[in-house]
Amino acid sequence: MNRICYVVAMVAEAQPFIEHYGMKEVKDFFHPLPCMLYEAEVNGKTLNVVLNGRQNGSDLVGCEAASVATLSAIQRLNPDIVINSGTCGAFDCNGAEIAQVFIGNKAMFHDRRVPGDDAWGTQSIGNYSVWEGSAKMAEVLGLKTGKVTTGSSLDMQPCDLEIIKSNGGELKDMEGAAVGFVCSLFNVPIVYVKSVTDLCDSGAETFEEFSKNLKAACESLRIVNEKVIDYLTKME
Repeated sequence: MNRICYVVAMVAEAQPFIEHYGMKEVKDFFHPLPCMLYEAEVNGKTLNVVLNGRQNGSDLVGCEAASVATLSAIQRLNPDIVINSGTCGAFDCNGAEIAQVFIGNKAMFHDRRVPGDDAWGTQSIGNYSVWEGSAKMAEVLGLKTGKVTTGSSLDMQPCDLEIIKSNGGELKDMEGAAVGFVCSLFNVPIVYVKSVTDLCDSGAETFEEFSKNLKAACESLRIVNEKVIDYLTKME
């Protein structure tokens, strides 16, 4: 594994480990796209971080921006593995805690409701596979695994929750399955590293809980990402 590429939506999610590794920005690498590229060498391997970028003064979040960033990263950088790292919602009923970090074991969409036969339904949900070494890495690093479910909104409608529950979803985000979809087209293995900012079944207002816990969740993310990077860069 000579090139590891992170795809991250928000600056806050990536900044702690960008600073830790002293990563340098490669200016205008994806011009005219808003995506931003950072690079460093770690244990003799190339580490890239690709951010979705910014528009109208805020980070670009969601499936469209994540798809553009992932496609651009794969085509321009040809990574050996993609890591989608970021924050997520989770469920108290599953034992999740604020700032707890999970390794994703699969990814799906929870708000793509396409009627029709099994083929249409399968395509709309996604159920994208992860790097085959994810479970072993999670075990070695002492991390729990969970299924990532992706939608285009921060909140969650009752119909979304029904799809999440019926498909075993545990971690709710706005990018993961979109990154997984693009990786599946190129047969590039993907790892998910997700830190909990909010508990979807706590009764609290989602954006308030997200905002209150973002800093702590991103710090947990930094700690785990350093372990993940060390693990992957030292693989034979």
